[in-house]
Amino acid sequence: MSPVLVLTVIGVYFASLFAISYLTTRNIDSQSFYLGNRRSPWYIIAIAMVGTSISGVTFVSVPGMVMSSGFAYMQMVFGFLLGYVAVALILLPVFYKLHLTSIYAYLEKRFGMHSYKTGASFFLLSRMLGSAFRLYIVAIVLQKALFDAWNIPFFVTVSITILLIFLYTQKGGMKTVIWTDMIQTLVFLGAVVLCIFQVKNALNLDFSGLVKTVTDSDLSKVYVGDVANSRYFWKQFLAGVFTVITMTGLDQDQMQKNLSCRTLRDAQKNMFTYGALFIPINLVFLSLGVLLVTFAQQSGLNLSGIKGDELFPVLATHLNPASGTFYLGTLVSVLFILGVISAAYSSADSALTALTTSFTVDILGVKNNDPKLVQKRRLVHISISIALIFVIVLFNLINDESVINSIYTVAGYTYGPLLGLFAFGLFTKFAVRDRLIPLVAILSPIVSYVLNTYVFDFGFSILVVNGLLTFLGLWAISFRRQKFNRKDAKTLRKERKLSEP
Repeated sequence: MSPVLVLTVIGVYFASLFAISYLTTRNIDSQSFYLGNRRSPWYIIAIAMVGTSISGVTFVSVPGMVMSSGFAYMQMVFGFLLGYVAVALILLPVFYKLHLTSIYAYLEKRFGMHSYKTGASFFLLSRMLGSAFRLYIVAIVLQKALFDAWNIPFFVTVSITILLIFLYTQKGGMKTVIWTDMIQTLVFLGAVVLCIFQVKNALNLDFSGLVKTVTDSDLSKVYVGDVANSRYFWKQFLAGVFTVITMTGLDQDQMQKNLSCRTLRDAQKNMFTYGALFIPINLVFLSLGVLLVTFAQQSGLNLSGIKGDELFPVLATHLNPASGTFYLGTLVSVLFILGVISAAYSSADSALTALTTSFTVDILGVKNNDPKLVQKRRLVHISISIALIFVIVLFNLINDESVINSIYTVAGYTYGPLLGLFAFGLFTKFAVRDRLIPLVAILSPIVSYVLNTYVFDFGFSILVVNGLLTFLGLWAISFRRQKFNRKDAKTLRKERKLSEP
């Protein structure tokens, strides 16, 4: 693909984002960065949250999943839906009742300062690694499609990638991100749909033929009934439920959008809509995968040497040796680049905003009435952007796919303590010895890792195991709130007696 063509597409794309940033940052105040003044339309957030969840990794990987697991991923997606219901009915009412800016402030109100800092720290660690990995994918695409032709180093590519996000989010924050993510979501969904129709045309199918090709394929099987299979229905379904509860409901990035709604009811409507959208969207991605496999087989492409993650990129951006042209034409190549960039940026820009919010509010403890609020927040925004650059470059230096893939496993260990902390806070009335909470949160992932390595391979459900161990650890350092209250009351009476004349 011509680097000039790629640069033109990217230039027009980012010019649009900067225009949106300009329009959304007029007449804003210091609180707009965090929650957009709590005036965001719920239906816009619902679309924007799809973009936050579906990263460039998803855009590339989900179509390729059909090569190894067919439509079995939909079992997990069905679990997502139940998870979104749980978030809407259990977590959102708590967060709105407390008028939170950062959801980890709940832990301070429930347990104490040590718990608060621990929860925020685990979020920062997990989101930093996850966001860096997502941006690594888009940086690699830009490097191969554009910057390699001009001999520009990867470090420069990454720096440009982060700089662009910083520039259009540094002033408006969440108020800007909600609208840019909405646009980017529509862009990459449009790219996927257009790619499907381009593949349909390449296969000489009409619309009914397209549907029949997908539904009749052996790759469109959803249900897996073999208990021993890692894709067994209930394993996938429950994994989907807890994935959403932790990585959406207990994630500042996702919840910050929800908390920018006008009311709790609007936030719940957003969550229900957002969850329902995931079913047709993932069906579209997987259907594209079936069509890509069918096209590859008809084109004589040897799929035995192609991994699932490589299927879409190979057919979209590589030349067919027989014809000397792109397998699916130039338009699909452009749509692929545009889709990967928009999916990656819609996930990364909100993550950068959430990381800035969490570090400023949770770790530094900067208050809304601080006269240097904007200055401190901007310094944090710059620092996190620089940190992301160095983590992405580190991924590239490691250059080990197994290490990169393990980032998602790490998320199971870092979100587990959050699951345990919030579950214990919401479903018990015990108080805990707050100063011991960091020890429990650190030991739980370590014990989980030992069990997973030497006792039993829990796979993705290590998240649930980790959360359960955290819950049990908190129970071990807990005491009944009633005793705590009586002790407080006795101390208070003594203080009043001493203060009497």
